[in-house]
Amino acid sequence: MLLLSVTDLARGYDATPLFEGVSFEIHSGDRIGLVGPNGAGKTTLLRCICGADEPEQGTSKLHAGARLGVLQQVAEFAAGRTLFQEAKSAFDELLAAQKEFEDVAHQLADASEENRKQLSAKYERLHEQLQSQSAYQLDHRVAEVLGGLGFKDEDYPRDIVTFSGGQQRRVLLAKLLLSAPDVMLLDEPSNHLDIATTQWLEDYLARQPQGMLVVSHDRYFLDKVANRTLELHARQVTAYVGNYTHYVRQRDERYERMLKEWEAQREFIEKQEEYIRRNHYGQQAKQAQSRVKVLDRLDRFDKPTKVSGPSIRFGEVMRAGDVVFHAYDLKKSYGDLLLFENLSFDIQRGKRVGILGPNGAGKTTLLRILLGDEDPTSGKIQRGHLTQIGYLDQHLSQIDLNKTVLRAIWPDDDATLTEQKMRDLLGSFGLQGPIVEQEVKTLSGGERSRAALARLTVEGANVLVLDEPTNHLDLWACDSLEEALKNFNGTVLVVSHDRYFLNRVCDLLIIIEPGHAEVVYGNYELYLSLCKTRGERVVAAEIDDGPYINAPVKEKRKRKYKFRTAEAIEADIHATEARITELEVELQDVELYKDPVALKATMKDLEDLNASLPKLYEHWDEANELNG
Repeated sequence: MLLLSVTDLARGYDATPLFEGVSFEIHSGDRIGLVGPNGAGKTTLLRCICGADEPEQGTSKLHAGARLGVLQQVAEFAAGRTLFQEAKSAFDELLAAQKEFEDVAHQLADASEENRKQLSAKYERLHEQLQSQSAYQLDHRVAEVLGGLGFKDEDYPRDIVTFSGGQQRRVLLAKLLLSAPDVMLLDEPSNHLDIATTQWLEDYLARQPQGMLVVSHDRYFLDKVANRTLELHARQVTAYVGNYTHYVRQRDERYERMLKEWEAQREFIEKQEEYIRRNHYGQQAKQAQSRVKVLDRLDRFDKPTKVSGPSIRFGEVMRAGDVVFHAYDLKKSYGDLLLFENLSFDIQRGKRVGILGPNGAGKTTLLRILLGDEDPTSGKIQRGHLTQIGYLDQHLSQIDLNKTVLRAIWPDDDATLTEQKMRDLLGSFGLQGPIVEQEVKTLSGGERSRAALARLTVEGANVLVLDEPTNHLDLWACDSLEEALKNFNGTVLVVSHDRYFLNRVCDLLIIIEPGHAEVVYGNYELYLSLCKTRGERVVAAEIDDGPYINAPVKEKRKRKYKFRTAEAIEADIHATEARITELEVELQDVELYKDPVALKATMKDLEDLNASLPKLYEHWDEANELNG
């Protein structure tokens, strides 16, 4: 079903159009990923669609009866409401309908014959609405979404204003998911979510029947959620079928096809123009004039362009020893706080190693031990011969904010480098023109990150140690960095929460969780496969305002419910479902509404039974798993 139409939309600032002629439709079940380079206008397009910004031209039309919901970026909550109450407020309209339904039921009990028909019709309409929207299971639905987004039961009674900014943004996401509008506009929905919570959100969105338009820098997320992709580039929107990976393939194929068409037309034009130059007079003048008319009528193609990242390249580096790092029986603790122990590994020259773990588990501490900045509590670490380390921390503190870009990456002690070499190098990282004379502190996050990477290249390091290197980079800069690291003839150690990056780059992972660490010989997909095979799960870490990878821990499920046989619980499930059916039939009887006390009791029984059913199923699952 068609839900929303965008027609010929245009928006610009300072007389420069961000986009123009943008047209597309959103139908039920469409999960559309919106991608484009930083500054292309993705967020502005969402604002124009929802009416928060005014386009210069075109329309965005929500079709009759459809509801639109937008993921807000800033949380503004009034004090005095608990987390659970705030989340449940997503159902305010439904709760109002429930109250109206009860009022109508009371009115029916005392209604005269002339009013009964109208009240009965209203009652039937409200009853159908409440049933279709599962109005008797609201608390269960709120708990499901809050739990999926990383909140615990003990968080529910806390005042909403006591939560951090990142947690409050998750509450906004919860309210949007619970309200289930027909069309959802989601701008970076996985921000502030750890890996386990992001996985839950991916699964949740992929099951929803609504239409949605999603802006995200998380390519793994887009692969899991999107079934269509829109690319905003060069002021136009181009539609592709499928998720992010399908989009990349189709985009490249389309560009190559259009480039060949443009080249063929250019060759045809050049041949015609050459003929016209040679024959514009004499016997062939008439034929030349005919070819002039052909060229005048020709619909000429523009040379195609495609979004591309900077041409990042790490130069050839000195060969290090075969083993870059040898770690044996490493342990690190601070007093009673154990970070990890029994950690042994060898990092061979040329390997690309990912380090994963929840916040506070010891990822940075392990890096500091490898860099020689900190000693392990026990065990030993040996660095191989001829290793030269270049370190990029996630705060990019290696470059001087008060220097110009050119001077910030130029080593003071290297007289062999020239200004032109430095400019050429910065150009390969997408930094060129006036920007190289700007102070580093004036750059955007992505520009500053690329400058810091350029500095590593100048240093000639044969071991790159990178802490969250894809932060601040757009999708295309990430692609370029990944290709550069895969082609780098040195060794790479990287801490990253970017699953797509880890899949493409890493061939060995060090997984750190509180009190334990292990080595996985493969990429992130292999790691997930191993977790599944070994019966492990990804556990959500306590996070605030940043995304972190969570390490796997062995699944040791404890009993939540007292011991009962699965057969006994199954009998309770059947009895509960049968009683629910009976009560729903009773609620169809108009005579019930003549007795308000009985009506209220019946509705309360139905709500209690609906709330108990999920717990019975959970108890049954537990019994099947643990009773054997």
